[in-house]
Amino acid sequence: MNQQPSFSQNSFLNKLEQESLSTQRGKTEVLQVNLGRLCNQACEHCHQAAGPGRTEVMSLATLQRLLELLRATPTIQEVDLTGGAPEMNPHFRFFVQEVRKLKLAVTDRCNLTILLEPGQEDTAAWMARNGVKIVASLPCYGEKNVDQQRGKGVFGQSIRVLQQLNQLGYGQGALELNLVYNPGGAFLPGDQANLEAEYRKRLAHDFGIRFNQLFTLTNMPIRRFARFLHKENQYEAYQELLQANFNPKAVEAVMCKSLVSIDYRGQLFDCDFNQAMGFGAYAQDVTQIQSLDLAGQSIAFAEHCFGCTAGAGSSCGGALAVEGAS
Repeated sequence: MNQQPSFSQNSFLNKLEQESLSTQRGKTEVLQVNLGRLCNQACEHCHQAAGPGRTEVMSLATLQRLLELLRATPTIQEVDLTGGAPEMNPHFRFFVQEVRKLKLAVTDRCNLTILLEPGQEDTAAWMARNGVKIVASLPCYGEKNVDQQRGKGVFGQSIRVLQQLNQLGYGQGALELNLVYNPGGAFLPGDQANLEAEYRKRLAHDFGIRFNQLFTLTNMPIRRFARFLHKENQYEAYQELLQANFNPKAVEAVMCKSLVSIDYRGQLFDCDFNQAMGFGAYAQDVTQIQSLDLAGQSIAFAEHCFGCTAGAGSSCGGALAVEGAS
């Protein structure tokens, strides 16, 4: 079982105790696999601190073991691939094809610009043929905000790739294309439905782009974003903002109750954020377990968990469809 701070050391756990909220996992429905921290970008909000200079990638042996565990865990419905840029793992295509043979959904968390890199020119068409869902990062529908957060020229490249994805059938029919918004500073996301409507209007009008849904994600005060907050002397204020907007309704829908996160070494975590911090790793890795069913296990919570439960809540699938803070 994973380790977690005691109630006396952890104000988030104290909050859960005060609200009589569960800290246990349910059945595992989503396997999230971090294929490595290698990326063609180095975004300032990246909680994995991924970038072109990172060398960590998941091995073929670990991916093959995950396939065995997927066969042994029938409750899992979806495999969610993340990174870094998951497409840069040399075994990306092998793993996707094998997972699809198991009749499971596959989601690729794509930064868009990776699909323009040398060697990746046919990746989008390949994903379309294999029915891969794409969740694409686009923190704004305007050039200035995107380039400021993700690098000069990224917005234009992202628009170009989104148009190519539309041409392949993404964002319409059976090929799902979802976009991700995250704030450009120390504040909570706006209302997801309103932002989605604005994205849909602006992207269609300006670029003819179509997509399925917009997911709003709260920036977690860890790794690169934590360094940004400290640099701007906003770290404590941001933590206070998250805590002040704690929403007990969001707790019941947090992703860690039904998702298992695997790092590039094969270690198990409750979520990608815990994984990024090296916090709350389960004692056994994928070579030592017989199933990914962790129902009934306690979840490792810490202060950053206020980010997933502030306001409307935040998860890999966006807002948690709840309203109002406590």
